[in-house]
Amino acid sequence: MEQIKTEQAFNEIIQSEEPVIVKFFADWCPDCKRMDMFIGEVLEEFNNYKWYEVNSDEIKGIAEKYEVMGIPSILIFQNGEKQAHQHSAYTKSPESVTEFLHQQLG
Repeated sequence: MEQIKTEQAFNEIIQSEEPVIVKFFADWCPDCKRMDMFIGEVLEEFNNYKWYEVNSDEIKGIAEKYEVMGIPSILIFQNGEKQAHQHSAYTKSPESVTEFLHQQLG
């Protein structure tokens, strides 16, 4: 999973014609650390998509712009538009993240 370091890079990446998956996280977030323990399995299952992560403390304002109120959150972007958003309350298990991605991506 590649980390996005600038708002400019983020804006370029989400312009993709193919769906891209972006995980929002922060270093201080215990639920983010828990997600890191299982996200590898999810990445393997959805390895035909490009995955990125954004530290919401490092790129100021981007979380607010896309209504990321809690972390970790998983967002799907395509052609510059947010297509789907799994809020932090629903990212606590590999099953919930996998189910969300299947619903959104097929």
